[in-house]
Amino acid sequence: MTQFVAPAIDWAALTPTVIIFAAAVLGVIVETFVPRPARRAVQVALALVAVAGALVAVVWRWTVVQEGGPREVVAGAVVEDGPALAAQAVLLVVAFVALLVIADRTETMEGAFVASGATRPGTEEEEEATKAGLFQGEVFPLTLFSVLGMMVFCAAADLLTLFVALEVLSLPLYILSGLARRRRLLSQEASLKYFLLGALSSGLFLFGIVLLYGYAGSFRFAAIADAVTAASGPDVILLGGVGLVLVGLLFKVGAAPFHAWTPDVYQGAPTPVTGFMAAATKLAAFAAMLRFMYVVIPGLQWDLAPALWTVIALTMLVGTVLGIVQGNVKRMLAYSSIAHAGFVLLGVVALQQAGISSVLFYLLAYGFATVGAFAVVTLVRETDPDGNITAEANELTQWAGLGKRSPLLAASMLVFLLSFAGIPLTAGFMGKFTVFTAAVQGGLGPLVVLAVLASAATAFFYVRLIVLMYFTAPDGDTTVAVESEGMTTVAIAVSVVATLALGLFPGPVLETLASASTYLP
Repeated sequence: MTQFVAPAIDWAALTPTVIIFAAAVLGVIVETFVPRPARRAVQVALALVAVAGALVAVVWRWTVVQEGGPREVVAGAVVEDGPALAAQAVLLVVAFVALLVIADRTETMEGAFVASGATRPGTEEEEEATKAGLFQGEVFPLTLFSVLGMMVFCAAADLLTLFVALEVLSLPLYILSGLARRRRLLSQEASLKYFLLGALSSGLFLFGIVLLYGYAGSFRFAAIADAVTAASGPDVILLGGVGLVLVGLLFKVGAAPFHAWTPDVYQGAPTPVTGFMAAATKLAAFAAMLRFMYVVIPGLQWDLAPALWTVIALTMLVGTVLGIVQGNVKRMLAYSSIAHAGFVLLGVVALQQAGISSVLFYLLAYGFATVGAFAVVTLVRETDPDGNITAEANELTQWAGLGKRSPLLAASMLVFLLSFAGIPLTAGFMGKFTVFTAAVQGGLGPLVVLAVLASAATAFFYVRLIVLMYFTAPDGDTTVAVESEGMTTVAIAVSVVATLALGLFPGPVLETLASASTYLP
């Protein structure tokens, strides 16, 4: 009879993850026992303190790894090394800023989330819940559970752990996408589409795991890499397994042709959740993809090159071409995110050590600009004929004259758009420069040329919005920039400062990330 041997767990190394997990569980308890009037304040404080505390713990673990070297944490299922901690740190910084936007309310004391997600849109029950001032406090533990999955996703070195983390980060997002306060049918449609397509991609991902286990006899990345090295040549089962795992990861980053969910979900989900998904989910998925590519894939680089080159080119073209014809701000930013996924994939596929640090820097720069841009979107609202503030003004034409209505808000959006376009002195320029440089070193010169052309073309729809804000007269007074409680303003200010600082003084961050670009085998 085989005796069970308990795995060795380094609980100190799991401190950041444990903090987030404990706060998420505590948030569920808060919804049950804390009196309703105090519930929102407790949930907001708990979520922000947990993310800040986890970030401090990641910094502490960084110093430990720098002194003692990387290590396995849970019997090889999770590792603690430089790239994992760097990705977790970037993730927590972006998540903290995104939580500020999620938690905020406008001057009308109206948040982004429905009063009660269980009510049907347009019913008396929904109206009564709204008038009663009910608060969907489960938003915060759901967000923390998603952050928990993302943190494990960044550090997973085992296919089963990677799959569990994928589901933990995804399931809360399926729910959050359907909780918009206004345009609820569109929000619920987005939630359903995200769930169905996400389930399909998870199934393909799991099938790929089965094939890789059948090939290597192990779920661990290192063991699969050894099996690939020992093989005399590529195997159909191996290539099929790797391909299906990559499909699951490419779905999460919104790469073409696995991008169909992105514009619909970005448009329908509550805008703060859209910002969180666009920045944090993409970051975690790319961090997982980096580890999988750099640990498992190198022996198959030339076998997978045609498919990967095709995906990168198609992603950049789809994001650029379809982004140009959009008339909705959130859909435009969705296709922008698809184009940016193509740019980031250049650093991933380069398989150069510089590619790791360049991808993480790009995702940090993109994360700040994305959360900031969607935060601005939450504050630009429509008004009805009686002057009452209603839903978000998402049509591009409704942004005409925003520079006169709200100069600071328009100036902030200008900074984010310039960063997306890769204009010098912004973080976006430095991100593209470092990724393109790594790609050239990795022999992806033709794709870099295409990326430069695509980047120039994407500038069109960013400039179009800038022209509308500053050089176009508004058609009536149906749009207004609203004030918030203050947290969204703080998030926008932090994002603007970070976007400019990373563009003007990228050296310290790049050097730090460069020192964390070696994976534990």
